[in-house]
Amino acid sequence: MSVLKIIFFVLRSIAYGLALALVLLLLFPQYINFQLPSPALHEEEQKQAPVSYSRAVRMAAPSVVNVYTRTTINHPRSLRARTVERQELGSGVIMSSQGYILTNHHVVYGADHIEVALQDGRWLEAVLIGQDELTDLALLYVEADNLPAIPQDPQLDPQVGDVVLAIGNPLNLGQTVTQGIISANGNDGMSSRGYFDFMRMDAAINAGNSGGALVNSNGTLVGINAATFQRQSQDVQGIFFAVPYKLAHRVMEKLIQHGRVLRGHLGVSGDPVINAAGDRLISTGQPLYGVLLTSISPYSPAAEAGLQVNDILLEIDGKSFTSTQHALNMIAETVPDTTVELTIQRNNERMVIPTLIRELRN
Repeated sequence: MSVLKIIFFVLRSIAYGLALALVLLLLFPQYINFQLPSPALHEEEQKQAPVSYSRAVRMAAPSVVNVYTRTTINHPRSLRARTVERQELGSGVIMSSQGYILTNHHVVYGADHIEVALQDGRWLEAVLIGQDELTDLALLYVEADNLPAIPQDPQLDPQVGDVVLAIGNPLNLGQTVTQGIISANGNDGMSSRGYFDFMRMDAAINAGNSGGALVNSNGTLVGINAATFQRQSQDVQGIFFAVPYKLAHRVMEKLIQHGRVLRGHLGVSGDPVINAAGDRLISTGQPLYGVLLTSISPYSPAAEAGLQVNDILLEIDGKSFTSTQHALNMIAETVPDTTVELTIQRNNERMVIPTLIRELRN
């Protein structure tokens, strides 16, 4: 084949292709959409807002105050009796516009003078309304107008994995925000006895953060920051504690009403069981039958009422419970010096034992 024939063949093929393309363009214009990349569109994609919690911080941060205390202490080893002032630093959360501020018990314990610094520049003298060592909470009162109460939701149900922000005044460097997630939910009931019942999270808190706010990505209060987990001779990271909001709010109400937290006390410990034979519950999917009493404290309300080891607690005042912790919380919520009816099983016999609940002393 000559060169001219090859060129002719190629040109004819191109012409046929162009003709076919033109026919398709005329017959089906709705399916043809030639669009070049738009530089403006590319710039718009690059200008998309980054993930930010600034709105949550704006909502909550004005409600977090710096707490400063002064305590007069004696030096017994001194040749002459003398006193010095010890200054402590912490944070607090404005819970209501009426002037109530929650902070930690260990921040204000033994303090002779307490002041709070608001983010708007105001310094206010605070009065200690009451404190609760078991939950490491204390309630302060300040008299001022236009106090920014932190956003709260009584129906809030925080979940493990929720993003949280810790707001406080670490090392007196000024208000600082750290971010993490909820690692484990805590015990919302009044029977809480220490940090291991508290909410755990990995939003870093340091000296001065204690008593500050733990909020979610909407700026709603999730808990009151409490402490860093510490273990002797071990460098522990990423484990911090906060008092769950529902527990903190309940403690606050009791401190407002009584100046202290009144807790009912029974004096028992036990294990959850799944049947009358006392087989231990080993899975959260198993239904609870009751709580097998494994110990009775001497001279306790339980001992005085005649409860015995191996009794199975079934109901409290006719109400069932979902766990051992739930049963202890029901007792703790009972007003001291109240008689409750405990339904138990003993030797396969069901009986009701009236029991006088006493106050739990720290």
